[in-house]
Amino acid sequence: MKNILIPTDFSENSKNALRYAQVVFRSLECNFYVLYVAPLGETQTDTFGISRPKGKDLSTGNVKEMLADLVDSCRKYSKDANHHFYTLQDYGFFVQSIKKNLEEHQIDLIVMGTKGASGLKEKVVGSNAGDVITKVQCNTLVIPDAVMLSKPKEIAFPTDYNIFYTHGILSSMAEMLNLSASKLRIMNVIKNGEGLTLEQETNREYLFDYMEETFPDRYSFHTISNKSVKSAIQSFVENQAADMIVMVAKNLNFIQQILFDSMVEKISFHTMVPFYVIHE
Repeated sequence: MKNILIPTDFSENSKNALRYAQVVFRSLECNFYVLYVAPLGETQTDTFGISRPKGKDLSTGNVKEMLADLVDSCRKYSKDANHHFYTLQDYGFFVQSIKKNLEEHQIDLIVMGTKGASGLKEKVVGSNAGDVITKVQCNTLVIPDAVMLSKPKEIAFPTDYNIFYTHGILSSMAEMLNLSASKLRIMNVIKNGEGLTLEQETNREYLFDYMEETFPDRYSFHTISNKSVKSAIQSFVENQAADMIVMVAKNLNFIQQILFDSMVEKISFHTMVPFYVIHE
């Protein structure tokens, strides 16, 4: 049984995140906990930085009704699947509410939609999604607005080999690979003339041995030089037709280079490709 928390603000993007999770985890028995958090003193403020349905009164009674309607509308995507749905309401600070519900419902995964902010201050992920990735110790699947509702077949794993790949990290990647018989494309960006340190070489070798033993026909290693990290990942995702990107939360410096740069006009993959951020 997998317990999945889906924060919602009733936007199409957050509904799409729920539908995506239903597709990806169709083969697993899952409990989906759909959570709405009303902000303190800002009952009309968007949870994810995106527009709520116009004319909707998000009073306590209406929220309960809207959650029920949302769950009812999504059940059709889980026909013949062993999926169970529960609705949750909370009031207060978003991250604190997420943490509280993680413990209460023994959550294994958070799935949330994001469009990021709009205009010149656009980010790859919105502020709440960014807070969850960096402050909540739980695997998180971030779903962009334009994602295709299908299981991933090509998963990109950008890494700088600066972390040791623990059992928790590898088992989370393995679960995602097994859900859809997908392939993992491991890529590293190096500057011209630079090589890997001994520690990086050791970590890379450990990852290679694991993949060779566990998924011998479903992985490949790639090294890209003479490009910035962001542009290299952009090109790699496009060339490999990747439909998911895996990142490890422990490698925060690397994640910040990719997800939290304030200006991303040249980075388009975030609008179509989900990010799967793994915590140990």
